[in-house]
Amino acid sequence: MNAPRNCLSVHDDHHQGLGADLTRMLAQPATRRQSLRWLFAGAGSAVLPLAGCGGGSADDSFGLSSSTTTTGSGSTTGSAVCSVIPEETGGPYPADGTNRNTSGVANALVLSGIVRSDIRASVAGASGVAAGVPLTIRLKIENVAQGCAAAAGATVYLWHCTREGGYSMYSNGIVGENYLRGVQEADSEGYVTFTTIFPGCYEGRMPHVHFEVYPTLAKSTSAANRIKTSQFAFPLAITNEAYTSSGYASSVSNLARISFATDNVFSDGTALQMASVTGTASQGYNATLTVGVSM
Repeated sequence: MNAPRNCLSVHDDHHQGLGADLTRMLAQPATRRQSLRWLFAGAGSAVLPLAGCGGGSADDSFGLSSSTTTTGSGSTTGSAVCSVIPEETGGPYPADGTNRNTSGVANALVLSGIVRSDIRASVAGASGVAAGVPLTIRLKIENVAQGCAAAAGATVYLWHCTREGGYSMYSNGIVGENYLRGVQEADSEGYVTFTTIFPGCYEGRMPHVHFEVYPTLAKSTSAANRIKTSQFAFPLAITNEAYTSSGYASSVSNLARISFATDNVFSDGTALQMASVTGTASQGYNATLTVGVSM
């Protein structure tokens, strides 16, 4: 059988050694993707030319492979090397100064005390506290434009709904509250951490968390400075377990009528937006996700 076009056969003059292999390789009209594959295969490898001849891994735009795993729920997790997380809608409840609630312009970014790690309680004179299964969210912000280096100093504004599915600053009964919203500056390794509760599921959406990324803390007071708006989700098995807890009854019925395939944000895939989650409903959960942005 003939070798694939632009690929070297393992049987072609292999006895002539690596020097001859390299000569033939360089004589081929290699694409940028093939060249990168050969480069990353490592010098001195007898199979170096074969790196450009296909394989079972997915490739990103740089020709580097990514690894993904599939959970029991059928959702894909993992992320490609140096990939920017998809841009998504901020939804109708961002409270970043771009829309209004019943009291006027809704802007949590300028509230005193909004820069914090624990977002379960309201700030700036409001006193409500959101109940629910404890959840710690840890995001690593990476700068794709700098080879996925840690984006130290980048700032994240994060928000999500209550266990009942409402949004502070907008929903009936909690317009005066601002819990489950917070701003955090990334540390030297690009990490931000939020202590919160597992979000509920409201009609028509899979459970999710919204966030915006800003280049610096100083620029995080105006939505005009945001460089990324996106969302992330949770594995279905974890979500089902969390919803066995008190207070999530409406989430159980809402979740039964929606899926990742029919969700208007995640229906095109969750490979870069599925958090890795550990823990239990009784002890609380820890969710982690790497967020690629271009700065």
